[in-house]
Amino acid sequence: MLTDLHDIHNLLGRFANSFDLKDWDALAACLTPSVYTDYSDLRGTPPEQMSNLHYADLRRIALQELQTHHVGSNTEIDLDSSVTTEARARVSTIIYRKNKNGETLHTHCLYAFGLQKDAGKWLISSIVQKVYWSDGQTAIHKGIIK
Repeated sequence: MLTDLHDIHNLLGRFANSFDLKDWDALAACLTPSVYTDYSDLRGTPPEQMSNLHYADLRRIALQELQTHHVGSNTEIDLDSSVTTEARARVSTIIYRKNKNGETLHTHCLYAFGLQKDAGKWLISSIVQKVYWSDGQTAIHKGIIK
């Protein structure tokens, strides 16, 4: 169980860091082949199921031109000892974004993750982002359609 907690914590960190490093292959590798997403609070898009590669490509298109820094804390990981291949996690996050003109958009949010263990490896199977508030210029983020 401690190994699982450690592996999940590292997975969540790798997920966040891959955005900031613009490592889209690493981002896709954090996800199950098909992932459920709900970014409706920020993006104005409906929840959807998509491939891990499509998820990474959408983030590349939206964020490639921005400097970002995803800072997560208050991580809660729930493991059910009777179901050893599924878990849930919540991570309180601030996402800092800045474009080449110095315009910013910072989002304070809570991520809820569904996780699955397959062949001994934990992966993210669902991502729900609950936005508390954002400060700045939403126009700098290509993924926001509101």
